[in-house]
Amino acid sequence: MTVTTAPSATTTPRTTSPWASRTTIPGTSTLSRPMAPRPRAAEDSRWTALVESVRDAGQYPTASEAERITRIVLSALGGQVIGEERVALARALPEEAARVIASQIPATRRLTAAEFVDSVATRIEGATPATARWDVSSVLSVLPPLLGEALTTRILGALPRGYALLFGRADLGARR
Repeated sequence: MTVTTAPSATTTPRTTSPWASRTTIPGTSTLSRPMAPRPRAAEDSRWTALVESVRDAGQYPTASEAERITRIVLSALGGQVIGEERVALARALPEEAARVIASQIPATRRLTAAEFVDSVATRIEGATPATARWDVSSVLSVLPPLLGEALTTRILGALPRGYALLFGRADLGARR
């Protein structure tokens, strides 16, 4: 982003985007028309709201700690959710969270809920199984309002039994 000054007595910052001059549509030639500004602020605020929800749920002292935990847990989740549920999950979340989910290679073997928590514990320095469970629940329990009831149910149906508690739901399903 470049800041320029207007040629007036008062200095007024004006921003120009490097993407504003051309638009490329896959499979077509470059069009010479201005792009509509991306609603970055809205996406950034959705990510910030997610991190703040995690901070509140986990009682983390800082937003940066909540963001770190959010990224770790979403990264682990990104390997466990596959197929259509993974695509729907990414679409329902803020763009930054979707990137974290989509950047993971889907696991070849689904982890049980306990194994999932243990895998997160290995990613957090000094974590114990108890603190990792707290961290996982702090992140996953704030997702259902973003995902909606139907998608949350689909995701839980695709995961091994036991994840419902991590998402803040009672696990009332029949044993598999």
